[in-house]
Amino acid sequence: MHRKRLIVAFILVPLFYLYIMYLPVEYLLFLLILVSSMALIEFYSMLNLRPALSYAGVACGAAMLVVFFSARHYFTETLLFCAMIIMGLRLFMKRDPAYSLSEVAGVVLGLLYIPGLLSFQLSLAKAGPLWIVLLYVSVWMSDSSAYYVGKGFGKKKLYPQVSPNKTVAGALGSVIGGGAGALLVRFILMKHVSPYHAVMLGTLTGATGIIGDLVESMFKRDSGVKDSGNILPGHGGILDKLDSVTFAGPVFYWLCSGLGLIN
Repeated sequence: MHRKRLIVAFILVPLFYLYIMYLPVEYLLFLLILVSSMALIEFYSMLNLRPALSYAGVACGAAMLVVFFSARHYFTETLLFCAMIIMGLRLFMKRDPAYSLSEVAGVVLGLLYIPGLLSFQLSLAKAGPLWIVLLYVSVWMSDSSAYYVGKGFGKKKLYPQVSPNKTVAGALGSVIGGGAGALLVRFILMKHVSPYHAVMLGTLTGATGIIGDLVESMFKRDSGVKDSGNILPGHGGILDKLDSVTFAGPVFYWLCSGLGLIN
């Protein structure tokens, strides 16, 4: 299992770097639509939603990302319109109102949770592809540090009711790893960013990534599944790989914007 994780990472990380750095930002939009759609399918599968509602949610998620990219000022209206579509679809799809509230709420939550939170990466990419590199290196370093520090030194459990394997030491490793990853990118690729800002961005990414990881674990535990899917050998599903960046991405963007690092 560990070898599979390393092989997948060894292949995907360089490809991701080349994809982000040498292709126009529209290609990131395409990539986010693809992974968001796959993650939504996994999320709706965990909720055992009707296929029609799941497909409608996936289509709405793609539309939300396109609108965010091309006309961000209409994003709120698009989200509300998508919610109206889902509610109307459920109304006419089945006359029995039983479970309609939970079904509609599940679809709309998926839209907020996955394409909604991932959309901030489009704003980062428009500010420059290196911001996406900085975000993901921080996330990957924080995840790796959390795993190895937790495995080697973890004793006290962090939140056993939600994720029995996560430890306080692992959480600390996540924060340190995020800061180290951001510093690494800063010294190699982004010398215009101060070391202080890099550490701030990286450590906050590591901290919020933990919350994102725990939130997905909460959903999986409630659904009774171990992984959101099995598309990536040794890594679980697409949502399992996005759980940290769902929360880290928006916070990373807000901090960059608040510090005046991006417009």
